[in-house]
Amino acid sequence: MFYSLTGEVVYFDAQCAAIDCNGVAFKCFATANTLKNIAKIGDRVTLFTFLSVKEDALDLFGFYTMQELECFKLLLTVNGVGAKMAVAILSELDPEELAISVAANDSKAIARANGVGSKRAQRIILELKDKLAKGLELGETGAKAEAAASAATVGNASQAVSALIMLGYSQTDAAVAVGGLDKNLSVEEMIKLALKSLSSL
Repeated sequence: MFYSLTGEVVYFDAQCAAIDCNGVAFKCFATANTLKNIAKIGDRVTLFTFLSVKEDALDLFGFYTMQELECFKLLLTVNGVGAKMAVAILSELDPEELAISVAANDSKAIARANGVGSKRAQRIILELKDKLAKGLELGETGAKAEAAASAATVGNASQAVSALIMLGYSQTDAAVAVGGLDKNLSVEEMIKLALKSLSSL
């Protein structure tokens, strides 16, 4: 029904923004990442929108980028993930970070979002693993996601990722660092090179 709204910001808080379009202000629930891009009241912005229709409510959700909207819609395809939870996830992780976390099987990163438990995070990974990076056309980030996915499951790379996690690195960071390495290296060589890469971040 609504593709986007372009107008003046007349109100915003930690959960939503109101956009005045020719005298009519539309309240849009939004992610923290979108709200960060709304600098102040009076700014003119465009938000890409999604209308959630329920028996007792019509809720409009606004996103600063089309990529974030597409990621939101993909999250809604996961059993048990509603619009408010999808917003919470995208407030914790932007689309690129979510794609890499899903590829790396990093349920802890996703479970940090408000209201998302470990089991729900694992379901998100299970249902989106094969379509998130592809569906969002992430370019370089998509390549990182593919590398992270292979590192999380393949031989020496998987062992190197496990060792890095034991050293205190997140599963996502460890999988991305190892994912870009030659898979023929020994576990020890992978760990050494990955540590060098991680220390430069």
